[in-house]
Amino acid sequence: MEFTELESSLREQAIRSSLMAGKPKLYYFNGRGRMESIRWLLAAAGIEFVEEFLETREQYEKLLQDGALLFQQVPMVEIDGMKMVQTRAILGYIAAKHNLYGKDLKERALIDMYVEGTRDLIDLIRVHHKFSPEEQEKNLALINERATARYFPVYEKVLKDHGTEFLVGNQLTWADVQLIEAILMVEEKVSTVLSKFPLLQDFKTRICNIPTIKKFLQPGSQRKPPPDESYVVTANRVFNRK
Repeated sequence: MEFTELESSLREQAIRSSLMAGKPKLYYFNGRGRMESIRWLLAAAGIEFVEEFLETREQYEKLLQDGALLFQQVPMVEIDGMKMVQTRAILGYIAAKHNLYGKDLKERALIDMYVEGTRDLIDLIRVHHKFSPEEQEKNLALINERATARYFPVYEKVLKDHGTEFLVGNQLTWADVQLIEAILMVEEKVSTVLSKFPLLQDFKTRICNIPTIKKFLQPGSQRKPPPDESYVVTANRVFNRK
């Protein structure tokens, strides 16, 4: 290879590396939804990200026309030269890239189980705002029942049996990040939900004081508030719902 060709090749590699080193870009509404767990995981890993909020039908149609949405759905994240869709795939990639996915297959399997459990609980809360007042009352009772009788007892036992500060291994993983997100979401609805779970109370204090997470919990961060009517109106407008 001639020197000039080598120089050109190295320059192209440097450009690609520079592009890949850019901040992840998140495409979603200015609200929680399915993107919030992605924000949480990036923040916990200490990764800065930028966001493009979908506010108009035209923005969404442009993403479709550009072929950016593989299954015509958001959330979508531009990261490392990819346009990733499907929340679980995005989260798994971020966790693996930033050493939040355990040290071996066994730890990864445990993390997957714990994450899926908390995801079930989060999904109950995520749709709460869509219900009528009467339905919300029933859903709130269901959230409390599932948290205190099905999910939180499991994580309390895991912490007791594992005997460390974390759910898996001896360092922060995706499972811990997903659980603290779920705990705080449930507490927004039922403030006393951890009253019978002392180990989870301690877990909450520890995890919330990890510097990257503590920063994400401060006012003015990219963490989003619970959805309100304006969030619903925007989503309906973008998706052309009646």
